[in-house]
Amino acid sequence: MAKPVGTLDELKAELREAFEHDPVDVDHVMYLMESYKSNPAEWKQYAIFDRYKYTRNLVDEGNGKFNLMMLCWGEGHASPIHDHADSHCFMKMLEGTLREVRFDWPKENDCSATDAACEQLNQKGSSLLELNKVCYINDSMGLHRVENPSHVDGAVSLHLYSPPYDTCHIFNQQTGKKAEAKVTFWSRYGAKVSPVTTPESCTPVVNSCCTEITE
Repeated sequence: MAKPVGTLDELKAELREAFEHDPVDVDHVMYLMESYKSNPAEWKQYAIFDRYKYTRNLVDEGNGKFNLMMLCWGEGHASPIHDHADSHCFMKMLEGTLREVRFDWPKENDCSATDAACEQLNQKGSSLLELNKVCYINDSMGLHRVENPSHVDGAVSLHLYSPPYDTCHIFNQQTGKKAEAKVTFWSRYGAKVSPVTTPESCTPVVNSCCTEITE
């Protein structure tokens, strides 16, 4: 067993080494993420909030093998229900509390043809993630939504996605309908990036995977 990591820089170095090998050792990555104990003095430079939505802030690109990012959640902010584009997803709490709600994939039917074929997504569980806790999900385990249940305090979480992706699918809870959304970063290495805009007819570009589309 590797020794615990003491700093955020050590965590980044250990993760880079871990992802030099295939396949991904999920247990080892979980151990590394769990062994790091949150220290705001190390990560606050990346924690950039937005008043209206949660933000995705790039911390490390992992030699192209993964993206390590910090998500900042204002009071009551939530993601839509989404998949992970066949990637591994690790999430660690750095500050505050988040609720993860998991769903089954929608049933195989032609929901696009008629609303009568659509069915509400089945919620199969939820859990609270508190300081320094880590969770893991991939597409074989279903879909999820992440939300800040507090209307007083913000929350900060550290996410690792491997391999990196720039599009995901988002789902309407009531109908199971899905749509594709492009994901971008709110900041990179502590510096705010310029907003991305597209014509209304194009696939939506969002800074916080992903913005829900209602139909």
